Amino acid sequence: MSRPHFSPRPARAAVLAPILVLLTALLTGATQPSVAGTALPAGTSAAKPTVVLVHGAFADASGWNDVAASLAAKGYPVVAPPNPLRGLTSDTAYLETFLSTISGPIVLVGHSYGGAVITNAATGDPDVKALVYIAAYALDEGENVAAANELGGGHSDLLEHIVVRPYPGAPEGDGDVYVDPAAFRSIFAHDLPRAQTVAMAAGQRPATFGALVTPSAEPAWRTVPSWYLIAGDDHLIPPLAQAAMAERAGARTRTVDSSHVAMMSHPRATTEMILQAAYATSRSGRP
Repeated sequence: MSRPHFSPRPARAAVLAPILVLLTALLTGATQPSVAGTALPAGTSAAKPTVVLVHGAFADASGWNDVAASLAAKGYPVVAPPNPLRGLTSDTAYLETFLSTISGPIVLVGHSYGGAVITNAATGDPDVKALVYIAAYALDEGENVAAANELGGGHSDLLEHIVVRPYPGAPEGDGDVYVDPAAFRSIFAHDLPRAQTVAMAAGQRPATFGALVTPSAEPAWRTVPSWYLIAGDDHLIPPLAQAAMAERAGARTRTVDSSHVAMMSHPRATTEMILQAAYATSRSGRP
């Protein structure tokens, strides 16, 4: 897939920097803004990779809140962009475009369907130094999300508990896929407080059915070092399938006793794995 044309990253950053400084000055009331004073948060090293956190289906970027806060506290630049969830091809193009605005090395992290997106978006991007899968789809070429659930002989409860709703302009046979709210907690997040999962079920963001059955392109994990956190009590992506994908990708693997949302129920383990990837691929030494 060809990347949309943008100016080289360093040049783009050079253009944006004075604009950001000016906006900061206007918002804070400063009359003589200083570039040096606003370039980086306190404790941030310019050599540290930017950590990009990509959420999956039936969720949004808020699921990364605890992990993002922990990484930022250690001085890492962190962004958690929205995943459009409109289809693997277009979601990949969106993330590719987003990544093109980031200067320097990137550690790219995906949860669930977000793993399928990072697998495609990182291919051919020399700035992506590590892939981190958190209970995620590390698809192979030609494979789709639905098929990956069958790897290793496991079983997913997802397709037995979905609600499909139409959306304007949908191709024939397509629709928005939600997890049935009555089954959301048991499938998605049974180790979180019930009140929290009720709110998550009510506010879930659907993926199109087409996104779940679109074949993946060439996977970035063939050339990019990978890490994989297996959720050992996942009822959406079978742990056996996760283990099979991790082994196939040659990923450094750890298993935690977690539901599908390991980054929420086990934020410390998730953060530790991301830091391992950042350290292993950093040009500046230990994070």
